[in-house]
This record gives sequence, C-alpha cells and structure tokens, in this order.
Amino acid sequence: MIASPLLMATFTPTSPPEEDSPQPTSNILADSYGFPTQIDPTRRYLFYMHGKIVEDQGLPAISPEYGEYQYEEILRVLQSYGFVVISEQRPRNADGWEYARRTARQVSELIKAGAPPGSITVVGASKGASIATAASYLVGNFDVNYVLLGSCHPTLIDEWRQQGVTLSGNVLAIYDIADDEYSGSCEELFALSEGKGLNRHDELVLQVGTGHGILYEPLPEWVLPTVRWANQEW
Repeated sequence: MIASPLLMATFTPTSPPEEDSPQPTSNILADSYGFPTQIDPTRRYLFYMHGKIVEDQGLPAISPEYGEYQYEEILRVLQSYGFVVISEQRPRNADGWEYARRTARQVSELIKAGAPPGSITVVGASKGASIATAASYLVGNFDVNYVLLGSCHPTLIDEWRQQGVTLSGNVLAIYDIADDEYSGSCEELFALSEGKGLNRHDELVLQVGTGHGILYEPLPEWVLPTVRWANQEW
C-alpha cells in the first residue's frame, strides 16, 4: 500500500520545535537547484517542494496509478520561465517542520540580501504544499507568494486549526476536481487566516480529471497559473 501523500509525519506538535534535527539529504539536484551562494536581488526566486512519493521511493518515483513523478522535468519547466529555482530532494519520512523552517530561513536570507518579497514564490505539491503552508506561517511576510498544489484535505485543515497554523502572504491554491481523496478546497484555511497576515488569495479548481496525477508532471494547467501568480500577473 502506498503511503498517503498527506502524511506530514512530525507535523503534530502545537508549535514548531526550537532546534533543527538535521537529516541526510540527497545531492542529486543540488548543483542545479541548490540555494544560491550569491543572491542577485534583481532575479525572481521560486522554491519547489515535491510530493511524498519522492521521499518514499527516491528517483525515479513511480505510482501505479499516476505514473512517474517527473520531478526534474517540473524543475526544468519552471526554470524555463526565468526563475531561479530552488529545490531539494527530501529523504524518507522527512521532518516537515524542519523543511518549513529551512525554507523560511532561506526566504529571509533572500529578503535580507535585497530581494523584494514579491519576487519570492514558494510552491509545494501534496506534502510539499503542507510544508509550504507551514513556511508561510513561519515567514509571516505580507508580500511573499505561495502556491499550494493538491492540498487542503479536510483532515489537514483540522490539523492546521488545532495547531493554530495560518497563512501569510499571497496564496494561490490549485487542485483537480477529481482529487477528492487527497485534496480539497482551501477556502476554510483562507477564512482562518483572515487578519493574520494573509494578503491576496485565490483558488483554482482544474477540470483535468486525473486527480492527484496532475502533480506528477508539469501540466500547463497548473504551471501557467503558478507562473502568473509568481509574477503577480493574477
């Protein structure tokens, strides 16, 4: 049985732990998509956080239902729109809070180096979207952009409510109409986040019909809205 991509493993404490617990990570994409050693504040930066199947299987990651998770092709396509793409292949059962804190620190580094918050976008798919949600909560910046792909299952919304996790920044939620097993509307999370740092927000329900499978490849149905949101053209 394939583990649910919603599982956050350590996303159970009511507040994030104070100290990191570093885990070994793969360097398979580090040369091309690691955090930049020199920050150019004139560039636009996009973080991409993959789904849980890549943790479970490594690369290649292949679902009997959805096919291969085209991780490297997704990164290549996003990069083709001119972004500095930052992504890391997480290890099995990765600590979601650790990666959310790491992302939040990196977003802060970019801002401190002069990158405008509006030129920074954090994109997450499935478990990666849960990490992006937590990063949004930790960053707390009104102008940073976020795209949540295939997230906001009602069970996950209940977890966020219990933990007091809310969204900040500009947030776009995208999911497929047929994905009722792993995804759902983020409208309730938006409502919980009103007045707590949430800025522009919207939700796009796709009619592709492949459910969670939309996350496994760089479909224009989600890539183009993501690019528009990141470029603040929405």
